[in-house]
Amino acid sequence: MKNSRSIGLLIIVILALSVFVIGCSGNTKATSAKSSIGENEFDPAVWGKYYPLQYESYLKNNEGAKTEFGGSVKESKFIAEPEIVELFKGYGFSKEYNEDRGHTYALKDLLNSKRVGPKTPGSCLSCKTPTAPVLMQQMGAAYYTTPVIELAKKAKHAIACADCHDPKTMQLRVTRPAFIQAMKARGIDVNKASKKEMRSYVCGQCHVEYYFQTDTKEVIYPWANGIEPAQIEEYYDKINFSDWEHPDSKAKMRKVQHPEFETWSTGVHGSAGVSCSDCHMPYMVKDGKKYSSHWWTSPLKTIDVSCQVCHQQDAKWLKERVHNTQIRTFNMQTRAAKTLVQAHEAIKTAFANPKADLNKLKKAQTMVVKAQWYWDWVAAENSRGFHNPVQALDSLGQAIDYAYQAIELARSAY
Repeated sequence: MKNSRSIGLLIIVILALSVFVIGCSGNTKATSAKSSIGENEFDPAVWGKYYPLQYESYLKNNEGAKTEFGGSVKESKFIAEPEIVELFKGYGFSKEYNEDRGHTYALKDLLNSKRVGPKTPGSCLSCKTPTAPVLMQQMGAAYYTTPVIELAKKAKHAIACADCHDPKTMQLRVTRPAFIQAMKARGIDVNKASKKEMRSYVCGQCHVEYYFQTDTKEVIYPWANGIEPAQIEEYYDKINFSDWEHPDSKAKMRKVQHPEFETWSTGVHGSAGVSCSDCHMPYMVKDGKKYSSHWWTSPLKTIDVSCQVCHQQDAKWLKERVHNTQIRTFNMQTRAAKTLVQAHEAIKTAFANPKADLNKLKKAQTMVVKAQWYWDWVAAENSRGFHNPVQALDSLGQAIDYAYQAIELARSAY
């Protein structure tokens, strides 16, 4: 009996160590192979000849898969969030705003978007294809001002291997100048980054909030003051930046993009040193070979290797915890959106009154801009609050508060 117990404990220890070795990303090495991939080889199929397991998982990005709050199915956000049409009135996002599909669709979906027209700048191509950084080097400032429809003719492949890997060494690399410059403004030299840091930086070079410089259309990440929503808002206030004027409230509005990197960085996982890749690109084993999954998707689809490497709870419990956070966030987000619609309408009504106090209306406009900024910070971010639950609920709380202040000011203006 004693020997049986000893053997049983030994088996448990071996299994535990196996899970640890397979799952942890610290000092482990994925499968590798010598290659002769060209510097400007952007076809992932060519890379796949040397890294078949990674390429096989990469191709899964072509498969439509949906989670409760998003996924990779091309579905209009207007279905679950009808308020968007009113909140982005007068701007392209009121014409079409779809859930993001897999990275392999990035180029196709950009060119087929109703938001893209003959004058849409080439800046929009910057994170849609590995060809973009090369075009930036070749064209200089002209890259950003060239219509994206023309620029895209030079690109054949959507987001792929070359976006994140050096073809000779396979080392992770950052290829977007805007990220390098923004990190430098924060006092961070990405060239000195550790491998673990790079496992987030390669994602963060595109999954961010950004804007186009008014005259040059250059892509800029507004991180000079920091990466919290209030710090970025302060940055925009200082340069008096806006994306468009809302036709009802006449307020100069801002559209948040997709600040996953900023949100994750200050969330519990980012603060604890858990990289983007640890969860979204977990280590897998097939035919005795270990590799990093390149199926960039929700960790909820790979809970055993994405979550349970660190969390000992069962998969059902973990999934419920995630959904509880997302449900609460979405409910608050919806409440904020509805209140914002009322705010725009209240200001519009006040402007229709010739005796309205214009000073109060100007303050109301300031409040509605702030409210929509904090709402959109959460609405545009692709985790439905999970990357940073505390920040998400705080932002939505501020959005509701500022929206009600806008309503009160508008109604008291006449």
